[in-house]
Amino acid sequence: MNFITDPWPWFVGGPLLAVLLFITLYLGERFGVSSTLETICSIGGASRFSDYFKFDWKAKMWNVVFVIGAAIGGFIASNFMTTNEPIKLGNSTRMSLIERGILNPGADFVPSIFSWENLFTLQGVVFMVLGGFLIGFGTRYADGCTSGHAISGLSDLQLPSFLAVIGFFVGGLFVTHFVLPYLL
Repeated sequence: MNFITDPWPWFVGGPLLAVLLFITLYLGERFGVSSTLETICSIGGASRFSDYFKFDWKAKMWNVVFVIGAAIGGFIASNFMTTNEPIKLGNSTRMSLIERGILNPGADFVPSIFSWENLFTLQGVVFMVLGGFLIGFGTRYADGCTSGHAISGLSDLQLPSFLAVIGFFVGGLFVTHFVLPYLL
């Protein structure tokens, strides 16, 4: 196994994530990406328009650094740590994707429907703009993002996070089986 190009196994990534969660719980912080958006809005002066953003954003700069690091890490991983081998998909998954119009599924890490060329098509607008709006709305409505609820909230044994994660999965299954086939 090559730790540079191969995905890390659960017994490496899991304990590292657990250490991160113990640190954030010990420090009384919330782990999640949506809390970073609150900090960025506060830095940008949103507190002039809403009391929700009136807090000491300097104490929350760690989560902005975390998201910037995640973006840089994603760039490094996608440009320097990936192989040219196709993604291993089961035959039934491959056939289902071909039936839905995705050509050569697994050849690219991201399907072509999520490309810059596809952004200005009706399909691209539905996926990226409307989908992005719905994700933002859901994040605000659930008072947190999937990573915050599923990783931090569940590890802290919070009932609202448990209910939110159930909602994420039910919504994902619903869209996958009843909405996505009509959009592809």
